[in-house]
Amino acid sequence: MKIDTDNPYNELKRVFHEPSRLAIMSALCAAAGGLSFNELKAACDLTDGNQSRHLKTLESAGMVTIKKGFIGVKPRTTVFLSDQGRESFLDYLSALEIVLQRAADAVQPGDVSLPHVSPAGA
Repeated sequence: MKIDTDNPYNELKRVFHEPSRLAIMSALCAAAGGLSFNELKAACDLTDGNQSRHLKTLESAGMVTIKKGFIGVKPRTTVFLSDQGRESFLDYLSALEIVLQRAADAVQPGDVSLPHVSPAGA
């Protein structure tokens, strides 16, 4: 998808714009074979419940696929980035890059046009 550079904010999808979901998607991008629930939990430093909630949101949006199975007698949940999720996340990252670059360009060091705010209690 081509990013609207006039208004890239429209491409900042809320499904990714939450820190834990951003971490989950980023971790899955680097794992072509998916990650087990526990591997993903460790990589993103999340609790079981918190990760489950975020995975449910991502799965409902079609961004990830969750497969449940067994290795021997032990259950294993593996999370994969879907094709739609990969494409949507790359679009999100491109838009975010544009937004962040514009912000960085707008606040160059020594910019006297920005108001100075004193720390609380100063």
